Amino acid sequence: MKRFTLDYDSPIGVIEITGTEEVIHSILFTEAEKSVHMIKEDTPEVMQMCYRELDAYFKGELQAFTFPYELTGTSFQKSVWNALPSIPYAKTGSYKDIAAAVGNVKAIRAVGSANGKNQLSIVLPCHRIIGSNGKLTGYAGGLWRKEWLLQHEKKMQERWSKSLTD
Repeated sequence: MKRFTLDYDSPIGVIEITGTEEVIHSILFTEAEKSVHMIKEDTPEVMQMCYRELDAYFKGELQAFTFPYELTGTSFQKSVWNALPSIPYAKTGSYKDIAAAVGNVKAIRAVGSANGKNQLSIVLPCHRIIGSNGKLTGYAGGLWRKEWLLQHEKKMQERWSKSLTD
């Protein structure tokens, strides 16, 4: 099956989207200075949809993603990744919370390991997972990006809340 690559220029660096004509396989930060893979005539709709939804997320217009994606990993990893969206937008949770959500409260380290292998950055919000002491812990895209994403979501949530009360 043919694979496609598309870059998205986010406020915190280039994000590389990979997928097929049907599903997204990965959304990962790169250290590239600028985008290389642009939307072309043959770019599948699912890739363009992912691009549009990432753009809406960064503009503060989207909290949850709807494009189809496929997880590749062990059944435990998939259970961890599927539990990540249970942490609400603009909130944080701990590795312990996710371990409990997957039914194994003693698997905190394994949850951390699975979290670090998440291939769908932002969409499966591993950036919302922090240490039980409230401190930021590892993030494959860099701790500075994790901090930016958390602040971005809080700022957007405050803006939405304020617009509802106005």
